[in-house]
Formats: sequence, C-alpha cells, structure tokens
Amino acid sequence: MLSQLTVQHFAIVKFLELDFHQGMTTITGETGAGKSIAIDALGLCLGARADASMIRQGTDKAEVSARFNLSDTPNALVWLKSNDLENSLSDNPNECLLRRVITKEGRSRAYINAIPVPLSQLKSLGQLLVNIHGQHAHQSLLRSDIQLSIIDDYANHQQLLQKVKDTYQGCHFLQKQLQQQQLSQQEKQARKQLLEYQIIELDEFALGEGEFTEIETEHKKLANSGALLETTQVSLNLLADSDEVDALTLLQKSISLLESQVQHDSQLEGIVTSLQEAVIQVEEAGYELRQYSEKLELDPEQFEQLESRLSQAMTLSRKHQVQPEMLYDFHQKLSKEYKQLNNSEAQIEQLTLELETAKQDYAKHAQKLSQSRQRYAKELSKKITKSIQKLNMEDGQFEVAMTQHSADSLSPLGIDGIEFQVAANAGQGLQNLGKVASGGELSRISLAIQVIISQRVATPTLIFDEVDVGISGATAAVVGNLLRQLGESTQIFCVTHLPQVAGNGHQQMIVNKHSDGKTTNTNMQLLDETQRVEELARLLGGDSITEHTLANAKELLIN
Repeated sequence: MLSQLTVQHFAIVKFLELDFHQGMTTITGETGAGKSIAIDALGLCLGARADASMIRQGTDKAEVSARFNLSDTPNALVWLKSNDLENSLSDNPNECLLRRVITKEGRSRAYINAIPVPLSQLKSLGQLLVNIHGQHAHQSLLRSDIQLSIIDDYANHQQLLQKVKDTYQGCHFLQKQLQQQQLSQQEKQARKQLLEYQIIELDEFALGEGEFTEIETEHKKLANSGALLETTQVSLNLLADSDEVDALTLLQKSISLLESQVQHDSQLEGIVTSLQEAVIQVEEAGYELRQYSEKLELDPEQFEQLESRLSQAMTLSRKHQVQPEMLYDFHQKLSKEYKQLNNSEAQIEQLTLELETAKQDYAKHAQKLSQSRQRYAKELSKKITKSIQKLNMEDGQFEVAMTQHSADSLSPLGIDGIEFQVAANAGQGLQNLGKVASGGELSRISLAIQVIISQRVATPTLIFDEVDVGISGATAAVVGNLLRQLGESTQIFCVTHLPQVAGNGHQQMIVNKHSDGKTTNTNMQLLDETQRVEELARLLGGDSITEHTLANAKELLIN
C-alpha cells in the first residue's frame, strides 16, 4: 500500500508531505483547488509522462517521492528481487521508495530504492502497486479493445493472452517471409532469364578470383618490356659489364689503392671494409639484374592475349556497372541468386507448411482463450446487472455479447469480437451500450465495472479520480457504500465532489488553494471528525452552511 507521498515544486504545490493509511480515503475541495494534483504527482512516480511545464514557476526542478509498504504485495517484492532493486537502505525490507525528478530543461530521472532506473522499469513496477481509474474512464468504455481488456482483467487471462500473442507473432513472421518469397511467376521468370543470359556470358569469360589484378600487372609489364630490357642492360654496363670503366672496377681499384696505404694509417681499414661491402652489394645487384634480364621476354602473342582479355574484362565491367576488380564477386553473386530462384519453390512449400502449423497452434490457443472469455462474460454480465440495478437503474440489464472471427483473421488479441449491451428500462431490448446509455447511466455502468474488476485485480492501491461524475442523490450513497466495502480489503483513494461518497471514507483529506497575489500554492491535509462534518456541509450547501446542513452532514458521516 501507499504509505507516504512527498511532492516538491510540482505544478502549484510548493511542498507537500502526506502520510496515508489503509482503507478508503476520500479527497475533496473546491473546484479548481487542485484535487487531482496529488494523483498526477503520484502518476509521475509510476512512470507517467513528464515535461518541464509540470515544474512550479520560478524553480529549477520538481521532485516527487512515493513510499510503499509491500507486505501485502508479494509479486512486487519478487519483481524487485529479480531486478536487483531490493531496498538495502531501510530497516524494513518490505518498504519501497519510488522517486522522480524533472528539470526545467525537460529531462527526467527515475529511481527505485535510490537506484537510478529507466522509465520502463518504473512503469513495470508501478503497474503492480497502483491502479488509477480516471474521470473519463466511462468514455473509453465504448471502445471494443477496452471492453475486451475488461473481460481479460476480470478473468485474469494474462497467461492465455500471452500464449495467443506469442503464436500470433510466430504466424506474422512466417507470413512476412512467405510474402517475400512469393514473387509473381512472371517476375521470377523474367529475373531468371536475365540472370541466365548474364551468367552464361560471365561463365564463358570465366574470370578467376584475383585474376583481373594479375592480368593488369602482367599487361603493364609486357607493354613496357622493351624499355625495361634496355634500362636493365644500361644499368648492368654501368655497374659491372662495361668493356671500359664500370662501378665495380672503380670500387676494386679504389680498394687496392687504399689497402697499399693501410700500413701507414690504420684508420683506412674501416673505409676499405665499407668499400668491400659495397663491392658485394654491387655484385649482388648485377647478378639480380642479369637474372631479371634473362627472364624478361618480348612475347607479342602473349601481350595480345592479355590485351584482349583485359579489354573483355573492361567491357563486362562497364556493361554490369561494377569495377573490373569486382567482376568475379559480381559473377558469384548472380550465380547465388540464380540458385536461390531455383530453390524458391521448395522454400515456399516449406514456409507454407510451417505457417499452416503455426496457424493451427494459434487457433488452439485463441479458441481456449475464447472459451474462457465466454464463460467469464456470462459471470460478469450477471454481476454488472446486479450492480447497476443498485445504482438507480432498477430494471437495467447488462450483457457482454461475444462473437468469433475466423481463425484466419489473425490478431494478437485472439478471435473474439465483443459488444457491451444494455437495456436501461423494462421492456427495452438489449442494444449497443453507446446507442442507448445516457451520460449518467454510462458513468454508473463504468463505475460498477471498475469496482467489480478492482475486486479481482491484485493491486494493493486503487485510485478513483472523480469517477462519480453524473451521479447524485441516492445513487451517490450506493456508490459510496460500494467503495467503502472495497476499502475494507484494499487501500482506496477517491477524489469526489459528492458528500454521499466523501462521508463513506475511513478518512478524509481536503485540498485548499491559497494565493498572495504573486504566487499560488496548493496544500492537502487530513481532517478530524469536526472538520469532516464542516466539509461535508460545504459540499451539501455550498457557502451557506446552516444547522440543517450540518445535521445532514453528520448523518452522512460513517464512522
């Protein structure tokens, strides 16, 4: 349950610290005082969307903290443990602190037990702690998806729904793959014919991997073989093969001259050694040049063959709009695609079989969910009928009408169509809820559903934010009694403007707004019994509080 809420610089709240208790807490106040601000602030701690406009004017950030006692919420304790977010800062291991900070730049930070967490985790935990029923819930009641979720919440269909969603995803994935494979026969044939022509041409050319680079290198070498041979011969003559003077002869002569003088100066020994090493280098270079020159051939026929193959490669590369060095890879890619096209019929057949099996699996789980929905729909119809008859619709009848779509019409929500039907008066046939229910009747039906569902959903804290709109008089008293009964086993907060509802609370809080002409501030406080009577009298008689309204207020107050 929610045990404490601290709000700082949020909207028109400067600072607010509230302690809460078990049972039904009613929240009242004048119109515009900000009765829903505390609920909006709590919503932030549960992962609601935040923006900079929520920050109190003149401040840099807003901060909201919500403290929960999880003694009655074992599934939340399991969630915290599985996410390594247990409370290590408090003496009470069953205590959990949620915190949210919003800066004026619009950034938001979330914490669970002082540990920074992503917003998704805050939302996930928040769903286990609090369930908020808004004042516009009766309007969404007309939507078929909301109606279906009501049945599923009442029947606790989470596991069945997950099975249906999982098998739907499997079918959807296989369908997408099959559609991608099922190109029209004309398109496949046209593509296949084009590939056949291209592949035959490339097969005939048969360019090997890395061959283009080799051809290009060899062609360049042969194209310049004459110049290479001439340059090689000249270099050899300069180094060692000249009939007159060459580098090797000069080096050897220099060595002889210097060696004859080494006996006179030993420093010449190092120079002689260097020259001898140079002779070795020159001799090796001359040897390599002779080898190179002997292997260098002027082969016009080979050059012509290389030039022809190089020309063909360039022509094919331009034709297929690829770089010539990528021609081999392109050839392999086309061959692979051609093979896949040949295998596509087998793949389509396999995918078709897999999809059929997946659809059967989906149909099995969807049918199981549908049968359960139909069973619980009858049970819920009786309960809602009984409840709305207590809410000043004495002859009202309510029915959840279920229909089944074809299993081929895949949906993550199953195969069921749903329609909430109601007969508001005796002698009237059941019709669609949106066609026959007035605003007040719709509000009462919505409230009846919310109370019934809340008794089934294991959420420790329920919030009803002005769900009694459109209700008054004796009906309001019944609503108050219903909520109080629910509050005997569940923590309930009810924002209301009805004294008949407010008087049923185990405790009551009032919201006041104050302004000094420059700033506005909203606060909330717990009322004692005397203050509660005065507040109920205000709700009954407005600004004019008489002994009579005070007496009526005392009668409304249930201790």
